Amino acid sequence: MVIRVALVNDDEVVVRGLDAMLRNYGDRIEIVELAAQKNIVNEVDIALYDTFGMGQGNGPGVSRLLANPRIGKVVVYTWNFQPWLARETMEQGVSGYLSKSLTAGQLVDALQAVASGRVIVSPAPKGNRLVGGDWPGREEGLTAREAEVLSLITMGLSNLEIADRTSLSVNSIKSYIRSCYRKIDVDSRSKAVLWGVAHGLRADRVRVMGSVAQDTGGERTA
Repeated sequence: MVIRVALVNDDEVVVRGLDAMLRNYGDRIEIVELAAQKNIVNEVDIALYDTFGMGQGNGPGVSRLLANPRIGKVVVYTWNFQPWLARETMEQGVSGYLSKSLTAGQLVDALQAVASGRVIVSPAPKGNRLVGGDWPGREEGLTAREAEVLSLITMGLSNLEIADRTSLSVNSIKSYIRSCYRKIDVDSRSKAVLWGVAHGLRADRVRVMGSVAQDTGGERTA
């Protein structure tokens, strides 16, 4: 059975990277939409919610997906496996909580298991590196976590707001910011924002079946 999947994230690079990661499995899954923010408009078996820059799986974004009658099941795709967060997310009615360290084949296996009616929680084995498709800033040497923090800085969020959205400590956020600054060769938040804007760290919306529309609302340069 070929399952119909929507990939959900605000960043075009993220959804296109995940789409490319799954491209060799067209005999098992069909990517129907690459979507962000607005409701999915096509009938899909699964909405795969990538948490990059969007908070975690226990937030309003997942709740909106769960309430959408066009979506059969919702699966969260994340690197954050704190027990309380996984529990809260699953209690909302999510059918899968999957690690970004899964290979493409493992991810497809998990999605097909979810489509068949199983509830799947697949954490990352210790020491496994992040796979997870692509992310903005990867070519410049940013890790996915660093890129996410920089993306949220570009959107104008404070350190406390970023910590709340990512379920990380403020000290961890500061550490990621310092490593970001070193890698992109900036020495201030304003310069980091300018770098982020110049390198595509914005909220975009793109559909496979339809036109491409960009939404940069909410960005601030202060």
